[in-house]
Amino acid sequence: MHDSPALSLGRRQQIADRLARGQAVVATALAQEFGVSEDAVRRDLRALAQEGLCQRVYGGALPLSPASTPIEVRSGEDAARKRALARAAVALISKGQTIFLDTGSTVLQLTGLLPRDFGLRVVTNSLPAAAALMTRDDLSLILIGGRVNPSVGGCVDARALAELGRFRFDLCFLGACALSAQNGLAGFDMDDVDMKRRLLEVSSATALMMTNAKLETSAPFAIGPISDIAHVVLEHDAPSEVVSALRARGADLRIAEAPNF
Repeated sequence: MHDSPALSLGRRQQIADRLARGQAVVATALAQEFGVSEDAVRRDLRALAQEGLCQRVYGGALPLSPASTPIEVRSGEDAARKRALARAAVALISKGQTIFLDTGSTVLQLTGLLPRDFGLRVVTNSLPAAAALMTRDDLSLILIGGRVNPSVGGCVDARALAELGRFRFDLCFLGACALSAQNGLAGFDMDDVDMKRRLLEVSSATALMMTNAKLETSAPFAIGPISDIAHVVLEHDAPSEVVSALRARGADLRIAEAPNF
């Protein structure tokens, strides 16, 4: 089949439309569907990646996560769904633990749900989380310092990274911009990703809460494989194929209840 410029542009737009709807694409399947070579499809995917519309992965491409917007924007999005995830995740906390609350709008929902009189030591680099917990007299609150990254909503510079070496966390509630069963966790800010990698090293267990919009998406900087995460909390209506793929990789899945809008 002759791959004319018009046909190529039309095909590329159809692929872009699928990615915009949050669908991952596979090069071999696209080649069969459109009756072109895999090389032609790979050229399409390279072009779309250069336009910032997807992240190339082996065998195809993933849509970019919607979590590239600043924290003040994300905090107001899907709040009920994020609260439902937090209600499921808070059950992981035990008395007397030292826990870490990472930056992120979903992790922030935990601040209003932390159990009282558990004797918790809460460490965070998130300014909104620290502000929400500063009046709690039933827990010990420690704020990781450094230069504030306004987009992230917390401290993720070299000083904050160095301070993590002083701690060992029983449980870390990690934030992440994107999750793929095959390609793992990823983020948009390099310094923030460095913090998350270090948190994985100093935490006995890590929990991750993911809205559906972040599932099977990607971002430019890799955090780690799904095997690095002890607990993954998903929404009540998470796609069954994603649930199956994560379970196949050994993830301990917790499914949240339907949100109260």
